[in-house]
Amino acid sequence: MSSHADRYLAAKQRAAHARTELAAFQNRLEFRMDEFQETSCRALEAGRGVLVAAPTGAGKTVVGEFAVHLALARGQKAFYTTPIKALSNQKFHEFSRAFGADRVGLLTGDTSVNSEAEVVVMTTEVLRNMLYADSPTLLNLGFVIMDEVHYLADRFRGAVWEEVIIHLPDSVQLVSLSATVSNAEEFGAWLDTVRGDTDVVVSEHRPVPLWQHVQVGGRLLDLFVDDTTVEEAAERLGPGRDEPEVNPELLQLARAEQPRGGRRGGRGPGGRSRDRFSRRNGGDGHRPNPETRRVSRPQLIRRLDAEGLLPVITFIFSRAGCDGAVEQCVAADIRLTGEKEQQTIRARVAETAATLEAADLNVLGFYEWREGLLRGVAAHHAGMLPAFKELVEELFAEGLVKAVFATETLALGINMPARSVVLEKLDKFNGESRVDITPGEYTQLTGRAGRRGIDVEGHAVVLWQPGMDPRAVAGLASKRTYPLNSSFRPTYNMSVNLIAQFGARRSRKILESSFAQFQADRSVVGLARRVRSQEESLKGYEEAMTCHLGDFTEYAALRRELTELERAAEKTLSRQRRSDAVASLHDLLPGDVVEIPRGRNAGYAVILSTDPQRDDPRPSILTIDHQLRRVGAQDLDGPLEPVSRIRIPKHFTGRTPKERRDLASSIRNALHEHRPPRGGGGSRGIQFDRGTSAAERRITEVRRALRAHPCHGCSDRESHARWAERWWTLRRDTDGLLRQIENRTNSIAKTFDRVSQVLGSFGYLETLPDGELRPTAAGQQLRRIYGDRDLLLALCLRDGFLHGLDPAATAGVVTLLVYQAKREEQRFQPVLPSAAMDRAAETVVRHWSGLTDREQEHHLKLTAEPEFGLVEPMYLWARGATLSTALNGTELAAGDFVRWAKQVVDMLDQLASIDLLDPALRAQCQRAIALVRRGVVAHSGFED
Repeated sequence: MSSHADRYLAAKQRAAHARTELAAFQNRLEFRMDEFQETSCRALEAGRGVLVAAPTGAGKTVVGEFAVHLALARGQKAFYTTPIKALSNQKFHEFSRAFGADRVGLLTGDTSVNSEAEVVVMTTEVLRNMLYADSPTLLNLGFVIMDEVHYLADRFRGAVWEEVIIHLPDSVQLVSLSATVSNAEEFGAWLDTVRGDTDVVVSEHRPVPLWQHVQVGGRLLDLFVDDTTVEEAAERLGPGRDEPEVNPELLQLARAEQPRGGRRGGRGPGGRSRDRFSRRNGGDGHRPNPETRRVSRPQLIRRLDAEGLLPVITFIFSRAGCDGAVEQCVAADIRLTGEKEQQTIRARVAETAATLEAADLNVLGFYEWREGLLRGVAAHHAGMLPAFKELVEELFAEGLVKAVFATETLALGINMPARSVVLEKLDKFNGESRVDITPGEYTQLTGRAGRRGIDVEGHAVVLWQPGMDPRAVAGLASKRTYPLNSSFRPTYNMSVNLIAQFGARRSRKILESSFAQFQADRSVVGLARRVRSQEESLKGYEEAMTCHLGDFTEYAALRRELTELERAAEKTLSRQRRSDAVASLHDLLPGDVVEIPRGRNAGYAVILSTDPQRDDPRPSILTIDHQLRRVGAQDLDGPLEPVSRIRIPKHFTGRTPKERRDLASSIRNALHEHRPPRGGGGSRGIQFDRGTSAAERRITEVRRALRAHPCHGCSDRESHARWAERWWTLRRDTDGLLRQIENRTNSIAKTFDRVSQVLGSFGYLETLPDGELRPTAAGQQLRRIYGDRDLLLALCLRDGFLHGLDPAATAGVVTLLVYQAKREEQRFQPVLPSAAMDRAAETVVRHWSGLTDREQEHHLKLTAEPEFGLVEPMYLWARGATLSTALNGTELAAGDFVRWAKQVVDMLDQLASIDLLDPALRAQCQRAIALVRRGVVAHSGFED
């Protein structure tokens, strides 16, 4: 029972809280705040920054909204930054409803709405550019909310987040909202260092419990036993805790699919597991099991509908797969909407289509898209028209679309939760190879399941794959965090801006305060500890290998040199043998009879056909035992020379056994008439020039020195040698650690120095008498150019590459400095629509070649090669062609074209705003913008 004093104190605290801005903010909410939200908001009202790390859907943005509330209450500005324009668009509409349209603005590369408002939503790049330009819009800025701040790990754009955090004025309070990361304390410690007082608030609680399932054939099985949610499974992990128990029925199914004659989980080259989760049904011996036969997409949607688990997002890591899934559902006559819902969808679709050219509807896949929507089914991926994607998001949020097939880009930020999430596979193509998804990606994807305030629970479903290991899936689902690692590195634009504002010396110090250097320095502490420990071990090894007859270290060095010389000589011999083998295969002709020394083709054979154009030829052969095969250099120990020759019948195909038998008989007859000596028929073998090459002479010298060394006669020589080998291995490892320490110490500042040297060599920086650096006039231009090819564009501008081009050609040529192909394409320069465009393109390629040479010389990351795939489509579009005509003959999706067109507009807008450029060129860029910004490009909302 509480005392009078306790009740008085509690009443006093309530009265004090009632007078706070937090209380005023809470009165507007329709729900009770969670503890982590209250803790974060109190820190903000007390004047501290906060880092909030919590699962997807936990309500982190409430903290950002309170920061906006505080700013407005104090008469200050608040900026809300996001990584993608679609999310900026969403937040803009949310804040306009919450705080009033007149008080909220939007700034994204090519869009400006009410930019001087009290609350401005923007992409992070826009804020970075404002800071470098010392924009007056920054005046009276009180709060910056950085949504999805974990995006600073992104290797392409992540550096921008760190630039903003470092350069924001000290008076600005920073609110950092992040997904759950395993090193939140480390990131918070860095924020505390660069921004001042920062509270780290971590919540691992999901407001809506998440259940894990595996869809096996027609059955939906729980992944864990005992009704364990993913949150409970994660809590069980850790020292001294039991791991969550996996459903035994799944384990039994996995055992039933074990490959014949071996344990499950084959290994590829180097002994690495091919895939932790699935063997990808590739003929690896798994027994077919009718129970686990894959369910079709329409069947799964029907099953989830029957279980009351719609709406659902199915993640398919392929755009074509997403579109194909919608087609399959339409073909299977899936209907998830009623008549009234269809009427609403039809009206909304018509509203969206009203802004589009009728001629473009076919190429946009409009009719197929509409048919899917009317049935409550849609795709969502970056290849779609932004306006189509936005409508899918709206209809899904309103419950009119019930099943969405999406790529993983949907998992970032956009508020589109579902009752269920399905993962078709647990691996994806990363642009180079298929890789397993990480625990962090799994968490991000499945985090969409469970709508706060609507669902009492969410459901994550993984489809069974042949060879799947349920324990690996359980581990993936249980590990709910991932580390946040910096991707920061100084760029040309960043460096010239820093030097212009602070000079080179202070800029180095600023860069040393980056999160990247903070992490590198922390890792150096651990490395240095390992070096100290290993140096102690090395002393012990030195004592153990001490020899009373002489310096065993010297003797061991001779032994190692001899081993390495002999290994190198063997490699040289092997390379020579392969080279001779390849050369001999090039020289063979159809009808040549050869003797293959080893492998499954060993024995006599006749050459049927050759391919002399191949670097590594593999002629077709018929073996003496009637087998049609191919022979390659890997089957040979040296050159392959004909031992006889026969005539191959003119119409020989090898398809019938009789043809093969008859030709094999001809081989035997030829060999009977001229039986070569066994072992190659007189073919020349590779004779290593022993005793005459420099390498062999050195081998002889080292052997002689080894035998003459005093330690050679030691009775404990081999014991000493074993300790010497351990010493050498540990010494090599320790030297590697020392190199890592050297590379990581001041690593960011060293990169900055190299970038500055390149800028100086091209005349963008000049050295003052006191040794300081400052931008030249060309450097001042570079300060206003943002993009992956910033210096390349500046070099081309200085060379006048856009002079003499009309506005449409200007738009086309600028794509060379913006566009990046989605996949590896053949690198070639096509014939461009005009001679002037050809000359401009040649200028770009020439400067790119010179720049990358300089970058290689200074050990910097190379600037991306100019891509020609968008030049002609953009030129045609700017000349007024329909979308269908512009994209004809290309593999570009309509959505991709629109996205790149907006980036071209953004780049042209940058050029048009550079005061130091020729006014005529600036006007030319403005006219090009007007030509590109039409039709679907003008009416596509906000997109990356």
